Amino acid sequence: MTVVGDVRVGLLGCGNVGAALARVVDEHADLITARAGARVVITRVAVRDVTRARDVKLPTSVFTDDAAGVVADPEVDIVVEVIGGVEPARALIEAALRAHKPVVTANKELIARDGPELFRIAAEHGVDLLFEASVAGGIPLLRPLRESLAGDRIRRVLGIVNGTTNYILTRMAEDGASFADALAEAQRLGYAEADPTADVEGFDAAAKAAIIATIAFGAPVGPDDVFREGITQVTDDDMRSARSLGYVVKLLAVAEEVGGEISVRVHPAMVPVHHPLAAVRDSFNAVFIEADAVGELMLYGRGAGGNPTASAVLGDLVDAARNLVGGARGATFGELVGKPIRPVGDVESPFYVLMEVADRPGVLHAISGEFARFGVSIKSMEQRGAGDDARLVFITHRAREADMVATLDALRHVDVVHRVGSVIRVVGEDD
Repeated sequence: MTVVGDVRVGLLGCGNVGAALARVVDEHADLITARAGARVVITRVAVRDVTRARDVKLPTSVFTDDAAGVVADPEVDIVVEVIGGVEPARALIEAALRAHKPVVTANKELIARDGPELFRIAAEHGVDLLFEASVAGGIPLLRPLRESLAGDRIRRVLGIVNGTTNYILTRMAEDGASFADALAEAQRLGYAEADPTADVEGFDAAAKAAIIATIAFGAPVGPDDVFREGITQVTDDDMRSARSLGYVVKLLAVAEEVGGEISVRVHPAMVPVHHPLAAVRDSFNAVFIEADAVGELMLYGRGAGGNPTASAVLGDLVDAARNLVGGARGATFGELVGKPIRPVGDVESPFYVLMEVADRPGVLHAISGEFARFGVSIKSMEQRGAGDDARLVFITHRAREADMVATLDALRHVDVVHRVGSVIRVVGEDD
């Protein structure tokens, strides 16, 4: 490819991801030039504190605290946003697009919430808006969904898209750690923030699930459309039960299209040990795709961290630079078409249920009667402990969420049931 000159980049943010991107652009300059058809040069960098020392090979003169000025600078051809959050990122990205400047972003929160409107603005002004790094870090996911599988009908996407929770659940499963101890270890290692709410309560995964569903099904899906349940209620008992029953507990993002309706949810799930997602350990991410023509495929790798995320940002940056040089745009996913969101009560799956019960004759008859009353079929049951420690563990066949909720409510009023404990959906087997 003929090299036609410089493509000048305005970088918004120089934290872990921004600094890693600056280093890779410097270290891989020749390779990037060959693939982009132009020399990619970071010419302006917006940061909060211009006096702070940074481990990047950029002259101090490129740093500024005026992010809007970077976007408006006529000497900036492409804008890369890695500051995160909704504002001012949204205003800055919109300003860049309206100025006919391609934008690369890693901002999952913003794309999940305002993506469809930003896609419209990008299309209206004929420029790229690329966001591969917004989901699953360095794993190439959105481009395959948008391009490689564009002609296939995607039925379902299952994803482990939050490395913090996967690390916590791995430690609980493999080392017998409690949730609190596993979380504290994740915080010591830098996997979890001091306030881990976004991770452990599923907010981070829900934003990513919304983006995945939007791209996979060509319909606008926002975070408010995602049913969300975190991992804070997963217990040591659940981990032992999963192991003995042949499952592994994972926090899954699930997006599927059924009967013209889209269902998107994030929740802990029992995954059969033979399923590929069950082998994804520690802070790694993986996404399992089911489609009509391709069948099943899985993408696996590091889902977070400066270098993996910078790799995804750089891939988008090279694409944007090549398109800019060639006077083209990257592949799009066409016009988004609204589709109904399936109510969570209508979603079906098998369930794992653990309950503490009285240890006397007639208990199973009373409990199974409540399952039958609401049309929930029991696949397997086993008793653990005896006397005051008696517990029953059930795995159901597929059941509607609403029917399962009604069953559990009824069971809480049965005198032989002391407590309904954990309820976890089963995914990947008989579902």
